[in-house]
Amino acid sequence: MNYTQHNAPIHEALLRHRKNRVVPFDVPGHKGGRGNTELTEFLGIDCLKADVNSMKPLDNLIHPVSVIKAAEELAAEAFGADAVFFIVNGTTAAVQAMIMSTCKSGEKIIMPRNVHRSSINALVVCGAIPVYVNPGVNHALGIPLGMSVEDIKKAIIDNPEAKAILINNPTYYGICSNLREIVLLAHEAGMKVLVDEAHGTHFYFGENLPVSAMAAGADMSAVSMHKTGGSLTQSSFLLCKNDISPGYVRQIINLTQTTSGSYLLLSSLDLARKNMYLNGKAMVEKTILLAEYAREEINKQGGYYAFSSELMNDDTIFDFDLTKLSVHTAEIGLAGVEVYDLLRDEYDIQIEFGDMGNILAMITAGDRHFEIERLISALSEIKRRFSKKMVGMLNHEYIDPEVVFTPQKAFYHDKKSVALVSAAGHIAGEFVMCYPPGIPILAPGERITKDIIDYIRYAKEKGSSLTGPQDMKVEYLNIIDF
Repeated sequence: MNYTQHNAPIHEALLRHRKNRVVPFDVPGHKGGRGNTELTEFLGIDCLKADVNSMKPLDNLIHPVSVIKAAEELAAEAFGADAVFFIVNGTTAAVQAMIMSTCKSGEKIIMPRNVHRSSINALVVCGAIPVYVNPGVNHALGIPLGMSVEDIKKAIIDNPEAKAILINNPTYYGICSNLREIVLLAHEAGMKVLVDEAHGTHFYFGENLPVSAMAAGADMSAVSMHKTGGSLTQSSFLLCKNDISPGYVRQIINLTQTTSGSYLLLSSLDLARKNMYLNGKAMVEKTILLAEYAREEINKQGGYYAFSSELMNDDTIFDFDLTKLSVHTAEIGLAGVEVYDLLRDEYDIQIEFGDMGNILAMITAGDRHFEIERLISALSEIKRRFSKKMVGMLNHEYIDPEVVFTPQKAFYHDKKSVALVSAAGHIAGEFVMCYPPGIPILAPGERITKDIIDYIRYAKEKGSSLTGPQDMKVEYLNIIDF
């Protein structure tokens, strides 16, 4: 069959399967919902009937030859890639597949330290060695920036044997690096460019947005289709270009991705690609209008600063994603995480995350104008009811980590538990991070400092959700005892 972008091959195959009224003597055991009535009532009979197992008419994710293969090819065309893989283990699996496809044990990879935990997790698994590039910090906002071209040049010169460069683009806050220039530098040095593009799905379909990874010539990109592309949570695309071997990448993916790929997730990726290809331009235009309106109204209130493209400096903030509604809150005497909690607890508004000085509200075409007004009004009320003098607000400076052991060696090393307050000077044997956004404060193999301990304690006091350590209260840390 000749498919076009108006088709959704996996979705269409599921519709044919349903019409055939196939008798299921295979998994899943709920048998189209009949075996679990409460679940069926909750999710709906159509959902449960679409939750099926791999079979010839529906193809197989680990070795696609028909409808999944066709859906991947349509996705590659839509994103301007040479090959695309459907990922049902989240963008975490896509990021890890990129690193594991290009770096082996003992090989170096250049990356910013403000990477998502999935990147460092990949180093724990494959044994690659990180070369961290300081992303720098905007001191007024307390947010990490993009990657400086000069810093990349220096990292390449100092580590000519590195196999790849990993870039966050955009960051959680909407900040983009000079992707085209970094790709040119990396390729001249024989290095692959891997882009964690988790928050940049819409770059491929909208106008007046930063350049996408594939358009910039990057070799691989991990795209969270569920974040801004409209697919179900946990579904993602891995994009490949240039001389990346699709066959080898699929082997790497199959090391860790499930053999029981969810057709709910697969069909949602298929339909989301179709929707974004056909309607993405208008959807992104609406998103930008909503975000720009919100920024303007929030900034009129005073105290808050909803920042945007005015931050651009042609280097570490080379471009800005106008769909991101990032708001600095510290001037009203409240940490971002405190505003996050107030919005949820007092106003029934759930935003994406709050850090020590900022909040992020994810805006998409699925939002409605009256909901934007409700957010604006709630922020005004929070300022009136809860603002206080700006005292005791921690301005966390980026500190180049002292990497004593590789993440893999540290993670699997013998460890002992010590109280957080007495951990300074020791080597971390585990992660500590605020989630979201999931950027490690501390990673295995790094030396623990007093500043890091102070930041962890401050984050706990402000109500941040800290994850990573075995001790879920983060009162103790596992250190390497040597």
